[in-house]
Amino acid sequence: MELTATTTVRRPPEEVYARWRRFDELPTFMAHLDSVTVTGDRTSHWVASAPFGRSVKWDAEISEDEPGTLLRWHSVGEADVKNAGSVRFTAAPGGRGTELFVTIGYEVPAGALGKAVARYFGEEPHQQLDDDLRRFKQVVETGEVVRSDGAPGGKRARSEFPQRPAQPMTAEELAEAGVAATGGAR
Repeated sequence: MELTATTTVRRPPEEVYARWRRFDELPTFMAHLDSVTVTGDRTSHWVASAPFGRSVKWDAEISEDEPGTLLRWHSVGEADVKNAGSVRFTAAPGGRGTELFVTIGYEVPAGALGKAVARYFGEEPHQQLDDDLRRFKQVVETGEVVRSDGAPGGKRARSEFPQRPAQPMTAEELAEAGVAATGGAR
């Protein structure tokens, strides 16, 4: 599976890169990550949540590191989920900050069945990446993930409000909302 996403952060590329490079802080805004431990100049150990209360672990190695421009990595050794990816940091037009281009490729455990199970439990990977980038943008620009007073944070928010891509309402949801099948109000 390959995921791509992009966002613009209103800070210079060097600052955005430096913040992303603090791997041990990634779990503060990436809801699926439990921990990242830096184990060397170019190596780290990752633990992520998986469906059914399980965890997956892997070691990663940076294969290309151009401060303020590019960060490329790949999993090494006996990874539960083999993966590789990159983040490109480019100055946004008009001096409006930094455009981040993220690409992540990984082998889905259990193949198509694993994808179906993950989606059933609200773990749509494209939506997760978009949500992670939105929270990263908030952290870099404001210093925190912005939440309303009533919204839970961290792992609790993930379980109480699973995210998924927008989709049409089901017939049952339409009926509950009092909308006729033709789309007009009753």
